Amino acid sequence: MIVVFGSINIDLVTPVERLPGPGETVLGPGYALHPGGKGANQALAARRAGADVVLVGATGRDRFSDAALALLAADGVDLDHVGQVDAPTGAAFIATDRDGANQIIVAAGANAAVRPDALRQIELAAEDILLLQREVPEEACLEAARAMKRAGGRVILNLAPAGVPSAAMLDQLDMLVVNEHEAMVLAQALGWPERDPDAVARRLDGDRGIATIATLGAAGVVAWIGGARHRLEAPQIDVVDTVAAGDSFTGAFAAALAAGKTMVAALRDGLAAGSLACTRRGAQPSIPHAAEIAALAATLSGEAGR
Repeated sequence: MIVVFGSINIDLVTPVERLPGPGETVLGPGYALHPGGKGANQALAARRAGADVVLVGATGRDRFSDAALALLAADGVDLDHVGQVDAPTGAAFIATDRDGANQIIVAAGANAAVRPDALRQIELAAEDILLLQREVPEEACLEAARAMKRAGGRVILNLAPAGVPSAAMLDQLDMLVVNEHEAMVLAQALGWPERDPDAVARRLDGDRGIATIATLGAAGVVAWIGGARHRLEAPQIDVVDTVAAGDSFTGAFAAALAAGKTMVAALRDGLAAGSLACTRRGAQPSIPHAAEIAALAATLSGEAGR
């Protein structure tokens, strides 16, 4: 089982010719309303990849709540531990340009009130995985991580949005998933000279004992796990937008680990899922299912154990 403790948002997505600079207004032809939030996205990604998934989070008592949970419910994510609070459902305001790049502003809303109390009602076990991100308060994430560690399970943190986890949080982690920018931000905060994500991942694995996976966009993924380096190239795709690509990678990767797949197989599944998400618009609507993940993953190759 995968327990996702994280954010639930509604996304307002606008396509634009180019992303605005500071103080600039750029016009778009319209906008779409999609369910999103890093916690919800990764829960859906893991579920569509085949895992049993429980989502712990919160929404507001507003019209956006049902819309934010609609696809999760339709795909069978366990929502029994999603609460409602007296704050608006979280929202993300997303602009995507013609090359697929994006700018995102997130309003926390109900996500700021999320507490991990529901984890006490879940029978956690050693084979379970806790999946965390950084769109809910870190103290709540730390409590959730400690609960999973007491049960003997694994804790994975996706360091998104970019920021610096506390020393206490780092001590709870079995795995860390970062992109290039997130790796650089963490290295700077730790006072390390490394800036290349490959080198940062290697040092986190070697010095801190945290298996680290660095996603590299069109260049694929590199991971350092137990002193072994794994490198996979991304497939050639036509990018529509990159929203939820990282969440699709993380959810599918966690689902593969929960299914007992090897690390290389899990990385292939994650890379395939993240790549497929780039070929469609929106957050949750872009997240792929198990059959298409498997088909693309079977075509991927890379270096393992080096």
